[in-house]
Amino acid sequence: MQMIIAPAKRMRTDTDNFDVTGWPEYLGSADQLLAQLRTLDTTALQQLWHTSDQLTQSSRSWLNQMDLRQQVTPAVMAFVGLQYQSLAADLLTDEALAYLRDHLRILSGLYGILRPFDGIVPYRLDMGSRLAVGTARNLYAFWGRRVYAALDWSAPVINLASMEYARVITPYLTGDDCFVDVVFGRLVDGHIKTRATYAKMARGALVRFAASHAVDDVAGLTDFDDPHYRFAPAQSSSQRLVFLRRD
Repeated sequence: MQMIIAPAKRMRTDTDNFDVTGWPEYLGSADQLLAQLRTLDTTALQQLWHTSDQLTQSSRSWLNQMDLRQQVTPAVMAFVGLQYQSLAADLLTDEALAYLRDHLRILSGLYGILRPFDGIVPYRLDMGSRLAVGTARNLYAFWGRRVYAALDWSAPVINLASMEYARVITPYLTGDDCFVDVVFGRLVDGHIKTRATYAKMARGALVRFAASHAVDDVAGLTDFDDPHYRFAPAQSSSQRLVFLRRD
């Protein structure tokens, strides 16, 4: 079983506390994307990033000095959004960290797909960004089926990523693939409503639960012990696990 999650916009550099154990599988493609980004002027970058003037300038300065092989941080430690705060990988045991290494994959606009301890640098490039590279009109076309191919489809893949990131995988699914969506929401008038903030925190908490309990199958995820969410079998199926808020 593997779990996929999206990255976070906020990132940090931490080269002291955890060891990098490998390089991203598609590091050469990340080099290609970085080179393409560097050809864009400030106006084009601002449109791509949807950033303020000040943030565009600082991000462009960083872009021009980025070295994808220097001052790298393990991917699972580099992202600091709500999902990663709930995951709190820096507080996990060695056994739980080994579980993450084997079972967790992080999708990325720049790197395609990452193992938790692949070395990366802070970057700004969402998967949904309209960056044309060669004959590829956007990042979905650029990555093609490579992200899908990097996953282990001999076992279920648990989708904890946002729709923006899952779209790099879903067009290539076959009838033999077990791709299980996980939904965190609230039941309102018979419909499941999701709030992004709560969902991000719950996704990280579920990954932490799986790592802490060495969950090795889909059924084990339904035992997720969370103060806010409980598994809802009536709303779930073999392709979708639904957790509803208790409060």
